[in-house]
Amino acid sequence: MYVVIVGAGNIGTPLIELAVDGGNEVVVVERDQEKAEAAAAEFDCLVINDDATTRDVLEDAGAERADALVSTTDHDATNIMVCLLGKELEVPEIVSVVHDERHMALFRRIGVNTMENPQRLIAEYLYRAVKRPSIVDYMRVGQEAEVFEIRVAEDAPIAGETMEEARDAGHITDDMLVVAIERDGGADPITPRGGTRALPGDLCTVFSGRGATPEVTDVFGHFEANADRGPNGGGAT
Repeated sequence: MYVVIVGAGNIGTPLIELAVDGGNEVVVVERDQEKAEAAAAEFDCLVINDDATTRDVLEDAGAERADALVSTTDHDATNIMVCLLGKELEVPEIVSVVHDERHMALFRRIGVNTMENPQRLIAEYLYRAVKRPSIVDYMRVGQEAEVFEIRVAEDAPIAGETMEEARDAGHITDDMLVVAIERDGGADPITPRGGTRALPGDLCTVFSGRGATPEVTDVFGHFEANADRGPNGGGAT
C-alpha cells in the first residue's frame, strides 16, 4: 500500500513506524525541518520537508497514486486543507486527526474518516486504567457500548461455567457477548460457543452494550466496589 503521511510529530511519528514496519511504501511530508530530518534519519521512507497545504507538494509526494492520505498535524485548519487537496487528487482513503470536536462535522461532511483528539483519548484510557484496573484493554462503541478484555479470576461467578450455563444463571445478559477467549498463551483465540467453558486465567474479549460497568466486570471476579469511593474510603459525595 502507498501511504502519504502529513506530519512527523507526536502522532505522525509512531504512525510512520507502523506503516513502514508493515511493509508499506511511505512518503512523509513535514514542514518543520528538524522533524523532517529526524524522520528521514530514523525511517526507511521518503521525507519531503515542505508545506502539505500546497497542491504541488502533495503531487510531489505521489498523492495522485496513493492508496491513503493521513493528516496528523496539530492544527485542524492544516488538516482540513490537506484533506480537501487529497479529495481533489482523488486519494481513495483520507484520514485525519481532529483536535477540536466542534470541527468533526466539517471533516465528515467532506467525506474524511476522522480520529478525535488523541490527547483526550489517551487521558480517557489512563483514567479508565485507574478507575477499572481489571480491564486490560477497551474500545468504546457509540455512546455506551464497549469492547474490552478482562481476565477470569479464580472466584469469578462465571469461572467453570459454559457460555450457556452463564446465560441461564444470568451472568451473561442479552446485552453481553464473549467474543473470544485466549487461554494459556495460545496463539489462536477460542471462538466461544454455547458449550465453551470459561476457566480461571482466561483472557476474555467482551462486548457489553452498557459498557464495562461494575455489574459486568463483577461477573469475571473483579469486585471493584472501592473504585468509586472517595479518598477516605467512604462513598463519594
